[in-house]
Amino acid sequence: MDMSDLKKGIQNHIIELQSEIDTIFAKGRDSVVSEVNIGQIYGGMRGLVALVCNTSYVDPYSGLYIGEYTTETFSNKLPEEIFFLLSTGKFPDTKSLAEFQNELNERAPIPEYVWDVLRDLPQDTHPMTMLSLGILSMENESVFKKAYQKGLKKSEYWQYSLEDAINILAKLPGLAGGIYRIRFGDGHLIPHDSGLDWSGNLAHMLGVSDDAGFADLIRLYLVLHCDHEGGNVSAFTSRVVNSALSDLYYAVSAGLNGLAGPLHGLANQECLRFILEIHEKYGADPDEEALRTHILDVLNSGNVIPGYGHAVLRVTDPRFIAFMNFGETNCESSPCFKIAKKLFSVVPDILMHYKEGKVANPWPNVDAMSGSLLHHYGVNEFDFYTVLFGVSRVMGFCAQNILAQGLGQPIIRPKSVTNKWVLERLKAKD
Repeated sequence: MDMSDLKKGIQNHIIELQSEIDTIFAKGRDSVVSEVNIGQIYGGMRGLVALVCNTSYVDPYSGLYIGEYTTETFSNKLPEEIFFLLSTGKFPDTKSLAEFQNELNERAPIPEYVWDVLRDLPQDTHPMTMLSLGILSMENESVFKKAYQKGLKKSEYWQYSLEDAINILAKLPGLAGGIYRIRFGDGHLIPHDSGLDWSGNLAHMLGVSDDAGFADLIRLYLVLHCDHEGGNVSAFTSRVVNSALSDLYYAVSAGLNGLAGPLHGLANQECLRFILEIHEKYGADPDEEALRTHILDVLNSGNVIPGYGHAVLRVTDPRFIAFMNFGETNCESSPCFKIAKKLFSVVPDILMHYKEGKVANPWPNVDAMSGSLLHHYGVNEFDFYTVLFGVSRVMGFCAQNILAQGLGQPIIRPKSVTNKWVLERLKAKD
């Protein structure tokens, strides 16, 4: 394995991060950073500070940061540049980007046995099952596993995981495109085009649209969904699995299985369904008063407005703004986009005043807009949306795990307790 610019960048980043950790430990290894209450133990550990993730951070008032960069400053980049940023803390220069893209092109071919496995599945198999299984079926190709079995120094783990990461990433556009063609198309696979970049190849191999706007939407979609801290279901699952030294094929597949859950990766589908219901009931340009009445009816029936609110954010998600700006340039006449935009002008005001303003965050998140844009270009199969989300999020899975191994982080093993233990602890306080 030669020391590529990406590998050098990761090595330097690991040294920088380790220096920060050394300083942190020297200043207060035993300092308390978070207290946990019983509600958090029983409430999914929501809000509990118990993880370190150096790839991304979500600020409640300014949104997603990749390294030190805000959404506004990285949304125009290529996914290859984003993976470089996630892994090294810096964007690549022209030479480094070209080198990385060449690596991805060289490793893009997918073994024929993968297609045999996927074609043998029942026709109604969920695309996320196919994506997870497609990656897992290639586990025997793991460079890390083979090196580990021969004997590997702990300090070398990350280098072999990087090889696995590049192999997985290189095959993702073709794998996702092939899944779409097998599951929803005529089964004919569209060949990889080495003249296109990573996201361009995904758009190409889906075979949905030749519109340049569609390729740019896929680029933007992959960039905006790439990472979201380390505590969400998919990223955390991937980290836990990899912390046991299961290779990245296992860890990525596991993370995708978490992403497939309705509470994690299906939100943009629900948002689009909501928009299509409005379109069917009120037409492409609903009257604002009719829309307000509809929103209140939904709320009064005990339901939420899909795409509005966020566990962390307390402002409009900058990723939503990036998608809206794209729509205004490329999809202004689209009925779904027009409705999504009109909802943005109506819903926050309603939520701010609903039940005396008890809604913590009335603003839209990324899911409120993304589905309507995919629908505009002809990706009408809702079940496939999470696959696109997954292709993007694998960048974050890989970067987080590579850095964790580079820093020598141990297996993740929190302590669990029983109801009886909690009750006894409460009695002791009485």
